[in-house]
Amino acid sequence: MSYHFTKILDIPFEQVMSKVTDALKKEGFGILSQIDVQQTLKKKLDVDFRKYYILGACNPPFAYKALQVEKMIGTMLPCNVVVQESEGGNTEVSAVDPVASMQAVQNPALLDVAQQVRAKLKKIIESL
Repeated sequence: MSYHFTKILDIPFEQVMSKVTDALKKEGFGILSQIDVQQTLKKKLDVDFRKYYILGACNPPFAYKALQVEKMIGTMLPCNVVVQESEGGNTEVSAVDPVASMQAVQNPALLDVAQQVRAKLKKIIESL
């Protein structure tokens, strides 16, 4: 089972960042964190790296449901969405598959929540 959904777009990186943010909001996700991996690696290691952002996306109603059925699930939240520069000037967008990541947690009540979040994330990636 794959642990992510990915789509490659022939659109400039900055435009994709905006499209991803809008698509997440449309499906009820907010962005709790935004990590600029390129900038961090340059600052910490003085290495050059491609444009690469990790967006920590959260849908509060689903996060609340997950926390109600599994008290330590916060260790696996939020859902990460990666926007990165790929070869040929394309931009790649990937989202974690919550069903794959939640398999490590053996709680059947969590599966329903994970499947609903998976459907939303797949819809977002496919809509780009």
